[in-house]
Amino acid sequence: MQGLKCIAGPIVRTTFVIMLAGGLLYPLAVTGIAQVIMPDKADGSLIYSENNEVIGSALIGQSFSSPEYFHGRVSSIEYDGAGSGSNNYAPSNQEMIDRTKDSIAAWKTANQSTPINEVPIDLLTNSGSGLDPHISPEAAFAQVGRISELTGIDQQVLRDLVDKHTEGKELGLFGEERVNVLKLNLDLEELL
Repeated sequence: MQGLKCIAGPIVRTTFVIMLAGGLLYPLAVTGIAQVIMPDKADGSLIYSENNEVIGSALIGQSFSSPEYFHGRVSSIEYDGAGSGSNNYAPSNQEMIDRTKDSIAAWKTANQSTPINEVPIDLLTNSGSGLDPHISPEAAFAQVGRISELTGIDQQVLRDLVDKHTEGKELGLFGEERVNVLKLNLDLEELL
């Protein structure tokens, strides 16, 4: 019994020190450093209105159903950040096939000026997380005809707007060019 007491004391103290360091001190240090180095990202890359109200995050997609706006990728979780992730369907999965057919039918109805064979795949499929806030520049350009028709804004003005919001590859090397749909629609709203 005496030997157990000798061992228990250091184990309890070590456990307490590790919990304190890993569970409190380390997260506080990382959060503090992030707040100093990159406060915008540390706070969630939030986008504010002129009234200082949160509109959304540049990191999480939103659903834009109004045809006058640019639409993002399909989200099988309705852009719910609490439920990140999507079904990992194979291309042969019937639900995946049906959902893609529905996306194609919806595209044909809403975007008659752009043939389906010119629609980038990112407008018909969802990302792995279901939260992707970006589309390809090609996906944004494919929607210009519909938006111009509905709003009366010249197509070249809309193309210039897409060009303005096209973000390059990370460090010039990684990933693809992309357009943040929320930021693009906020600028579009000013034109409306």
